[in-house]
Amino acid sequence: MAQQRIAVVTGGMGGLGESISTKMADAGYKVVVTYSPSNTKWKAWLDEMKGKGYAFGAYPLDVASFDDCAAKVEQVQKDIGAIDILVNNAGITRDMTFKKMSKADWDAVMHTNLDSCFNMTKQVMDGMIDRNWGRVINVSSVNGQKGAFGQTNYSAAKAGIHGFTKALALEVAKKGVTVNTISPGYIGTKMVTAIPKEILDSKILPQIPIGRLGKPDEVAGLIIYLCSEEAAFVTGANISINGGQHMY
Repeated sequence: MAQQRIAVVTGGMGGLGESISTKMADAGYKVVVTYSPSNTKWKAWLDEMKGKGYAFGAYPLDVASFDDCAAKVEQVQKDIGAIDILVNNAGITRDMTFKKMSKADWDAVMHTNLDSCFNMTKQVMDGMIDRNWGRVINVSSVNGQKGAFGQTNYSAAKAGIHGFTKALALEVAKKGVTVNTISPGYIGTKMVTAIPKEILDSKILPQIPIGRLGKPDEVAGLIIYLCSEEAAFVTGANISINGGQHMY
């Protein structure tokens, strides 16, 4: 790598976010992670990562707040340098049937999962264009492609992410900036592996032709590829990584 690229991973301390962050650091990127201001375990996480040889920049960030995103990106660029890569990974769920879903449940998911892509990308795009190089990877979901019972809010937000990706990719394609979506299926994060085994075996794994959960490192590997020089011709894409659960 000619120079050490700086990457920001939102939600970088979560199950999938942690794999993305560590694997990107292993690949030679200087990685900055953001975490929810409500996360009380951030220091313990940083200490654990430091023990493993990782030195991450870390910032509390409300991705649903445009003003907070603007302030924190300005701080990162002052402290560490210009942001070359943005991985919009932060997200939440508020799962329930539409009948039971409140406006607050809808808004929370839309603001955190979809508005966040605008809030963060807006802060870094001009600099990427000026430098004629940039990578934006938006983390969607298989459920944004096929829908999911009890997830009208989540599925709508995740589907909207790819509309954002396609339109922005068209605008910046000639500027050396690529914008892509990835859509993971069931990945073996702590949250998913905490599901009772009988539910995993009877309800989830039968949906996956490969017959297993995905590995967080497999998703991270796809992101690393999309960040590379070799992926410069890939833009506006939505790449499924779901074990064949949904072929789109």
